[in-house]
Amino acid sequence: MSDYSSLLAYIFISLATLAYLKRLLWPDRQQLEHIPAIGPTAPILSYWGAFRWLSHGTEITQEGYAKYKGRPFKVANFNRWLVVVSGPKLIDDIRKAAEHELSFEEAAHENLEVRYTAGPCIAENSYHVPIVRGQLTRNLPFLFNDVRDEVAKAFGDHVPPTDDWTPVAAHPVIMQIVARATNRVFVGAPKCRDSDWLDLSIQFTADLILGAHIITQFPQFLKPLAARFFTRVPAAIRRGRRHLERTIEHRKACLEQYGADWPDKPNDLISWLLDEAKGEERTIHNLVTRVLTLEFAAIHTTSNSFVHALYQLAAHPEWAEPLRDEIEQVVKREGWSKSSLDKMHRLDSFLKESQRYYALGGVTMVRRAMKDFTFSDGTVIPEGTFVGVAVLATQHDPQYYDDPDTFNPWRFSDLREEGDESGRHLLVSTGIEYFPFGHGRHACPGRFFAAIELKLMLAHIVMNYDVKAELDGVVPPILEFGQNLAPNMKAKVLFKNRQRS
Repeated sequence: MSDYSSLLAYIFISLATLAYLKRLLWPDRQQLEHIPAIGPTAPILSYWGAFRWLSHGTEITQEGYAKYKGRPFKVANFNRWLVVVSGPKLIDDIRKAAEHELSFEEAAHENLEVRYTAGPCIAENSYHVPIVRGQLTRNLPFLFNDVRDEVAKAFGDHVPPTDDWTPVAAHPVIMQIVARATNRVFVGAPKCRDSDWLDLSIQFTADLILGAHIITQFPQFLKPLAARFFTRVPAAIRRGRRHLERTIEHRKACLEQYGADWPDKPNDLISWLLDEAKGEERTIHNLVTRVLTLEFAAIHTTSNSFVHALYQLAAHPEWAEPLRDEIEQVVKREGWSKSSLDKMHRLDSFLKESQRYYALGGVTMVRRAMKDFTFSDGTVIPEGTFVGVAVLATQHDPQYYDDPDTFNPWRFSDLREEGDESGRHLLVSTGIEYFPFGHGRHACPGRFFAAIELKLMLAHIVMNYDVKAELDGVVPPILEFGQNLAPNMKAKVLFKNRQRS
């Protein structure tokens, strides 16, 4: 490193340290005194609560949920207080709040420092969201065979069937399979099998999250420089350009020559983005950034959800047979299609129960108050407050679910068989008692695509493999970091070729 670079780094780090100490010693005096806290609230001491939150976030949220059920409480994070709510009325308040009152986008942008990581193109224009909600969802019946084909090919490459029990590192392998299935729709074949592109697609999430953590330590005026010099995001986007630039330029040329419906136009995310992008959004840099941002949204959450379900199936291999019976009956009657997949109720139930049982974190539906906001119980949170819902505690509440601490794979299919065909028991449905995909206008727009991936992967496993846990009947312990939960990253599942009777 040059002397100039060393000096620049020293100045940046010094200023970041001073900013951090200022927050530590002179915290914002508006500490929401009217809202009870879990943990200490005094200056300095509240940071002990923030440290504890990192490794005991679920326990802290559960404590607040049990103690203040139906009332807001607050927990300490390192850079702010987080207000946590529960109960139908307060959850519905968040669902109904307008973006200028409780903002989903501002919360996400501030938590991920989107303006400085993904850049202004993402922070200021989210035209990709209606594309995911619209074009992607509408095209799922036509893309179904491509996704199914890629799932089968990916499993064949990463988990080749053998007659002997073979240990497979579940999390990294499932991540690769999800990345391939996702990219079959995002960038098409054969790019979806390019190992360097897949590595970039998966790694971009870690780069963006780490970059946000670094940037948030710097004062506002230094954040642009911190993003440039101290994060890997710019390098990741340059790497992405090397992969997609020629494809994007070719698509642009075809659009210019033939118009919107040119011959053999690929039906994928790149085409949908080009159809909608205007002005600066049509630059290679901005298009690549948007593709990578959607990879960030799609791959890790779907992978984590599936690994949770896979660990349960491996610990209870007897659950495979009812799934096989259902799949075989439906396929014999209707073949493979999105429509037939929708009729596999046990398959859907298994995955929905896994998301209910684990969730992806202790707190979700996080919003930033854009002005003072009054909940229906009279509680006021001031402008700038971050607020979220106690998701895991709610989904384990006996008020909503019978025997909630037991994993019951047929919980939701049984309810449908009992005559409740309202649709609320579907994997993709949301509600005040089930929100792994969020709830309301900001519910995950890609959840219909994610559901197809999840169901195709689970169906492929039970139809082609036998699985079991490394330790009979044992589900690996989950990992916890603040409000986030993840499946064990190192545990293995034993696979072998399915034994047919």
